Amino acid sequence: MIRAVLPHPILSLALFAASLLMSASVAPPSLALALLAAVAAPQVMRALDVEPVRVRRPLVILSLMAVVAGDVVRSNWEVARLVLRGDRSGGPARVPGFVHIPLALRNRYALGILAIIITSTPGTIWVEYEEASGSLLLHILDLKSEDDWAGVIKGRYERRLMEIFE
Repeated sequence: MIRAVLPHPILSLALFAASLLMSASVAPPSLALALLAAVAAPQVMRALDVEPVRVRRPLVILSLMAVVAGDVVRSNWEVARLVLRGDRSGGPARVPGFVHIPLALRNRYALGILAIIITSTPGTIWVEYEEASGSLLLHILDLKSEDDWAGVIKGRYERRLMEIFE
């Protein structure tokens, strides 16, 4: 019975809470809107027939979150330094560029999370993913070495995402 009304109960709970937090109110109209979102959105998910997410090692998520948080802070610092100093630092000039990284990762949810991680890290942009070859194309603001970036993506993110999802 409950699965008929709430096919994705965790999603429903999250939507209900997010709606109340965004409205910053528990007045009846806010509660009604939150309830509508919590009941209607999972029905849309059911109609889309989305494959279920299978998380194999949930504790690795904490490790990934810590690595990403550290990388985002470090990258913010580096990008701010590059932008504010420019080429006046006397060091080598900033060289933006593209880098191809072969990925073993194939899980669609893991690839989506990797896209979010890369795009939310200042100085990097997910440009393209070629599904047939598993090749990822990134644009890097300050490209020092292509091999360094392949090591970062594969060692810091891909490995953990494969532990979580595959």
